[in-house]
Amino acid sequence: MKVQIRYFASVREALATSGETVETGAGTLAALRDELIARGGAYAAALARGKAVRMALDQVMSDEAAALRDGAEVAFFPPVTGG
Repeated sequence: MKVQIRYFASVREALATSGETVETGAGTLAALRDELIARGGAYAAALARGKAVRMALDQVMSDEAAALRDGAEVAFFPPVTGG
C-alpha cells in the first residue's frame, strides 16, 4: 500500500524533507516507523526507538498500534510544549 508521510519540526530538519510517499507492507504505525528506522542514517537517528516521537494518522493523534490503510497520511513530529 502507499502512504503519504509528513515530517515536522526537528524530524523534518534531520531528514531534510517535509514528506514523501512510500510503498509499505507495514500494518501499523509501529511497523512503518521500524521500516523507516531500518533505512539507517538520518532516519535511524531521527526516529530511533529511544526518542520521543509523536505520530498522527489522518490528522488524528495516534499510538503505534494504529492500523494503516492505503492512502493514509502519517505525520511524525517531536513532542511539543506550550506555555
